[in-house]
Amino acid sequence: MTKDYVKEITSMEEDFAQWYTDVVTKAELIDYSSVKGSMIIRPYGYSLWENIKNELDSRIKETGHENVYMPLFIPESLLQKEKDHVEGFAPEVAWVTHGGSEELAERLVVRPTSEVLFCEHYKDIIHSYRDLPKLYNQWANVVRWEKTTRPFLRTLEFLWQEGHTCHATDEEALDETVRMLKVYADVCENILAIPVIQGQKTDKEKFAGAKLTYTIESLMHDGKALQTGTSHHLGDGFAKAFGIQFTDKEGDLQYVQQTSWGFTTRVIGAMIMVHGDNRGLVIPPKAAPTQVMIVPIAHHKEGVLDFAYGLKEKLSTIARTDIDASDKKPGWKFNEYEMKGIPVRLEIGPKDIQKGHVVLVRRDTGEKLFVPLAELDSHLPKLLEDIQQNLYDSAKRHREEKTNIAANLEEFKSILEQETGFIKAMWCGDRVCEDQIKEESGATSRCIPFDQEEVSERCVCCGKAAKHMVIWAKAY
Repeated sequence: MTKDYVKEITSMEEDFAQWYTDVVTKAELIDYSSVKGSMIIRPYGYSLWENIKNELDSRIKETGHENVYMPLFIPESLLQKEKDHVEGFAPEVAWVTHGGSEELAERLVVRPTSEVLFCEHYKDIIHSYRDLPKLYNQWANVVRWEKTTRPFLRTLEFLWQEGHTCHATDEEALDETVRMLKVYADVCENILAIPVIQGQKTDKEKFAGAKLTYTIESLMHDGKALQTGTSHHLGDGFAKAFGIQFTDKEGDLQYVQQTSWGFTTRVIGAMIMVHGDNRGLVIPPKAAPTQVMIVPIAHHKEGVLDFAYGLKEKLSTIARTDIDASDKKPGWKFNEYEMKGIPVRLEIGPKDIQKGHVVLVRRDTGEKLFVPLAELDSHLPKLLEDIQQNLYDSAKRHREEKTNIAANLEEFKSILEQETGFIKAMWCGDRVCEDQIKEESGATSRCIPFDQEEVSERCVCCGKAAKHMVIWAKAY
């Protein structure tokens, strides 16, 4: 579809960053606030987040976790207790120095994450092996003072969930870390239709204060990578800093082993950049606030509106259905709901009623289908499933087409000069090589995939014996 079709949206081939900005604003997902780097999530954007949140929250609860809520503010002395953690977050924290006109005796941090708050609480409530495991999760907002911002992808304030758990053994904590990463992968792939690569972060890229960080990485339409969710095995570092101990079955004092994991509104940005096109959003049916939009044609004619509303009532039992009965022209409505990414448009007019069918238009392919009214109930759920699967398959094909293999650094850089995407390349495990690759190419290590391949025997940078195959990319 040409740029002229939807004049408000810049072509992604012309300027991908501007295309993204146009889509999130014109599709009414967000608006900008008076604080630079902060966004207003509008009703359509927030209902999308609610659908994602509900899917993830049910999975979190199914795995035995309970939702809690921690305070927004963290005393400076509390944040300072874990050295690596505070150093990792220091450049991004927002400080509260006054309460009203009074200067505070101790500065407060607006939470960038809540490890230290959970640790302080766990110290008071965990005493025995019988108190373990503690499986807590919270849905909250956090603040990180980013220098460069973009709606959903990186903002001063964003919404997320953060899980924080305590376990008796290292093995149990490791199992929890991997389990929750797989939950994230499930939501991305089966709800958002985003294929992900699961793997471990290098020590350079891991979470501040963590023993291990696991990640799911996805590839955007422009070939850049996006970290879509992370799960951290914290070990006993925080437990020792905060004194979180329990008496084991033998009567000995032990430190707990902890995890933390987070999934944010950033995934909305990922969904936009994976599935969107030059007409705007393309939302997978399972995530869509409205799955079917009914557009009555010539609805001023007798019986059309009544028939359309009857269809809405009937279809609402099998899909999230809405109707636009406004006096705007059908062409405007078609453009509007294509821009908003609604999976299926249902057109019904006097001739359709007479012929006993409706017109269904797929957002993903633009295909127009004439479906008999008698078959609509059975046809629609299958159509939504097909759209969901097609979006996933298309995104996976795109990722495969933009994945290359490099055997040496010159080849690595040559690939990135021609196109962006994932690069599979071997690594010796040395931080010096990781730093050199970033310095010379701009690409970072995205993850050491769980599914390892031996694409070469030697490190792509130094030529020494390789330890891991790593996915590399330029990233958001």
